[in-house]
Amino acid sequence: MTSATSRPTPAAGIPGAAPARPKPAPPAGAPVRVTGAQSLVRSLEAVGVEVVFGIPGGTILPAYDPLLDSTKVRHVLVRHEQGAGHAATGYAQATGQVGVCMATSGPGATNLVTPLADANMDSVPVVAITGQQTRQLIGTDAFQEADICGITLPITKHNFLVTDPAEIPRTIAEAFHLAKTGRPGPVLVDIPKDVLQEQTSFSWPPELRLPGYRPTTRPHGKQVREAARLISTARRPVLYVGGGVIKAQASAELIELAELTGIPVVTTLMARGAFPDSHPQHLGMPGMHGTVPAVGALQRSDLIVALGARFDDRVTGKLDTFAPGAAIVHADIDPAEISKNRRADVPIVGDCKEILVELIAAVRAERAQGTPADITPWLEQTGSWREKFPLGYEWPADGTLSPQFVIERIGAIAGPDALYTAGVGQHQMWAAQFIKYEKPATWLNSGGLGTMGYAVPAAMGAKFGCPDKVVWAIDGDGCFQMTNQELATCAIEGAPIKVAVINNGNLGMVRQWQNLFYSERYSQTDLGTHKHRIPDFTLLAEALGCAGLRCETREEVDAVINRAMEINDRPVVIDFVVGKDAQVWPMVAAGTGNDEIMAARGIRPLFDED
Repeated sequence: MTSATSRPTPAAGIPGAAPARPKPAPPAGAPVRVTGAQSLVRSLEAVGVEVVFGIPGGTILPAYDPLLDSTKVRHVLVRHEQGAGHAATGYAQATGQVGVCMATSGPGATNLVTPLADANMDSVPVVAITGQQTRQLIGTDAFQEADICGITLPITKHNFLVTDPAEIPRTIAEAFHLAKTGRPGPVLVDIPKDVLQEQTSFSWPPELRLPGYRPTTRPHGKQVREAARLISTARRPVLYVGGGVIKAQASAELIELAELTGIPVVTTLMARGAFPDSHPQHLGMPGMHGTVPAVGALQRSDLIVALGARFDDRVTGKLDTFAPGAAIVHADIDPAEISKNRRADVPIVGDCKEILVELIAAVRAERAQGTPADITPWLEQTGSWREKFPLGYEWPADGTLSPQFVIERIGAIAGPDALYTAGVGQHQMWAAQFIKYEKPATWLNSGGLGTMGYAVPAAMGAKFGCPDKVVWAIDGDGCFQMTNQELATCAIEGAPIKVAVINNGNLGMVRQWQNLFYSERYSQTDLGTHKHRIPDFTLLAEALGCAGLRCETREEVDAVINRAMEINDRPVVIDFVVGKDAQVWPMVAAGTGNDEIMAARGIRPLFDED
């Protein structure tokens, strides 16, 4: 490998001779002759990459050779490219840094499509590097060729096809800049094999050429002042907080604004932890499986201050019935989100942290000029909903283990400093409801795309990003069977995550819908993990290099969780065998309005009567 700082070697043919003195390194930024692959690895080192999740293959293989020599970039060999993508997402969500994954062309690249779409929906900064067939073979249907740039165009923030090795440093620098600035998102860099093999020169830093990319971070002062005026005059205001607050690292500013104004706060599925669950102003999570107080507050509000949220269908329910009496202040880094689903009366484009800083100052100035509206009756009303409709659950009538209890105890024992990931389905909703989140970036899940199989590889990525944190993956028996092969990666690479498999024997959320809306006709939802114990999750765990535990009774729950907490030399999998008929409540059925929220089966809060 050509290197700017070659290792010293003994003088050839002269026994006992002193080693030859190394050549002095060229000045910083001076070009060095390298291959395209070496340029790629040096570029990754230069942008500060610590971990790459990937699998080698024919077209990306030239990049793997110099990667072996890197002392700065660690490569983690996953078992499936989808695992690499979700691991990169988990790493990014846990650390706030850009996650990186790598794959070969064709099926290797297409296996990244789901995690890229997932990262795009949840605004996660990820850079995916893929190999491509050689330039002269592109478009000929060559072996393992796929137009991955065309395929991923709708699901990435941007993508690049590099056709000149001299462009590799600039492209990597631009990819990372795009991924982490403005509204974060995934960026794909596709590099043909012969471009990686060709000789070129490397120098750093490159000059970025993104003339059309100028994300707005500083909000417009007039809009901020108008928002402050509305806040001061509103009698039923709500702070509707989305994942953008966590992305902007603005939780401290959010708490300051909430405490300054006294306004109730709701945090979406992607914003759990942005505002402490223990705070008296927190009403919980809004939406399809949100709390009654959170849903009711939005519906009956006269002002919604949306911060880094996008008014998605899971929050609004039937859109034309959502919060009919509310004026909307919508603050977001992405101007395309403003008024996309609900028209904003006061649009504010900018970084949530900067918006909150200026909004706090504007509210203080507004209050210095006059007394704000009295929101005491509103706080009393939302408080009464909280007392009347708290989150809860009933134990299964057949005496089986309650899944909600299991998840609640994991949260209580692991505590608010742990990181929690989840798959998608009932266990995801229970994890969002019954674990108490006090800190941002401690809850990682697939919110927008709803990707089954997310939990285990995302937990692995989070553990590599935060090795000193306890990381729990709350997974379902259906989700777990999609990506559990990454436990082998965890065992071999030293990522001792804890996995709680909420084993109800079924595709639980689908079964719940079949129970409620399809006359209890359970078509293709029985997984056989109860009836046949196939697979036996404890034996599977042991086969993958993990500790395998099982829990079937209430009395065992705390002991088995504590046992898992004590095992830190390998991953742990706990098979929690729970009742098959537990359901997620509250619930707003798809296609209905939030006024039709059911606190439990057959129990519909009557907000008007309150």
